[in-house]
Amino acid sequence: MTSLTVIPVPGHGAEDVVVATSGPDAGCVFTGTDDGAILRVHPGGGRIDRVAHTGGRPLGIEFAADGRLLVCDARRGLLWVDPASGGVELITAEVEGRPMVFCNNAALAEDGTIWWSDSSTRFGIDRWKDDFVRNTRTGRLLRRDPDGTVTVVLDGLAFANGVALSSAGDFVCVAETGARTVVRHWISGPRGGTRDLLCGGLPGYPDNIARGSDGLIWITIASPTDPLVERLQRGPMALRKLATRLPDTLQPQPRQTVRVVAYDDHGTLVHDLDISPAEHGAAYHMVTGVREHEGRVWLGSLHEPAIAVYDR
Repeated sequence: MTSLTVIPVPGHGAEDVVVATSGPDAGCVFTGTDDGAILRVHPGGGRIDRVAHTGGRPLGIEFAADGRLLVCDARRGLLWVDPASGGVELITAEVEGRPMVFCNNAALAEDGTIWWSDSSTRFGIDRWKDDFVRNTRTGRLLRRDPDGTVTVVLDGLAFANGVALSSAGDFVCVAETGARTVVRHWISGPRGGTRDLLCGGLPGYPDNIARGSDGLIWITIASPTDPLVERLQRGPMALRKLATRLPDTLQPQPRQTVRVVAYDDHGTLVHDLDISPAEHGAAYHMVTGVREHEGRVWLGSLHEPAIAVYDR
């Protein structure tokens, strides 16, 4: 038997999720909502605390070894958030002297190196559809070394999104939402400094990705492939611009789905969870965050005032 449980939270758009594995918050799930809140959901969802407010729009969220949260805020940049005190510290808001436009998701290496995505250099979160449909390919994978040096590792990405490190730390992955791929950048080893694909031809548009406690890289499929969007992305720029200027009700809309896939470090598909919420007596859609922890799969959504958990 499997089950999908939806846990409402006091805020809209609980976009990403992370599970505390140690310390006083062990077993709690953290998420961020569009009002800037960082929330701590206690096991079972019976208690939810607002532990901090970023002053922006938190998206990707990760735990550091010292108990702080690394938060990608779409409006403010990279932040440290202390869930114990509520303190918020800006790490960086600029890259090469220019403000980031769309800080999205991150992964934190054991040595303190931060790998993160800036989805677009042209459009921020309020106009994410514009970047997606126009296919600007201005997304970037960035790295911040422990000494504070920031480097553009990859650019020209089709809406750079989720970021995850391999189990061995020898490569980092970044989801290209617009291209339906997960790009792999090799950090070390014989292929160090090169790139290839962990996976391509995904059955929809990937959003956040994360390495689970099972060592696999879990990938959200926010929406199934949309034939209209695919045609628009290949069409003349004038047509793409026209499509994004239409009223929102006339623009392509994400199709409702709850789906996550998981790949091993060799790029082999291990799990494909295509979940029908209705079969579980639940309503949920547009999964943008995923975290596998000890066999349970936690989910976040850009559009839902809730997180969810799938027990396999």
